Amino acid sequence: VQVVESGGGLVQPGSSLTLSCAASGYTVRYYGIGWFRQAPGKDREGISCVSSGGGVTYYADSGKGRFTISRDSAKNTWYLQMNSLKLDDAAVYYCAVDIKRYGCTKEGARMWEYDYWGQGTQVTVSS
Repeated sequence: VQVVESGGGLVQPGSSLTLSCAASGYTVRYYGIGWFRQAPGKDREGISCVSSGGGVTYYADSGKGRFTISRDSAKNTWYLQMNSLKLDDAAVYYCAVDIKRYGCTKEGARMWEYDYWGQGTQVTVSS
């Protein structure tokens, strides 16, 4: 299983950005996905996840109303649409695959349950 993020970049506050998470070696619709981020000097945090089958979708308060997670099964790719970006959104963003299907709950993304991680994509928000 390989997971590759892309779509990061340098944007101004208030802008939008869509991150992609391309998967190989598995079919996206069978497993859950999580999006995480880590800013310098901070712990990695779960910002959004979807359970396998789509029964549970979670957004952290930091992204609620601004971030949207979605999937294109034909492309075997997940997306994280981020709108109204803030300075605090600057971080390295990671996606991860949950093979065991325990990772996404209504309370949040259980980071330790995710099995395969991408290398991360940098999002920089600066005026």
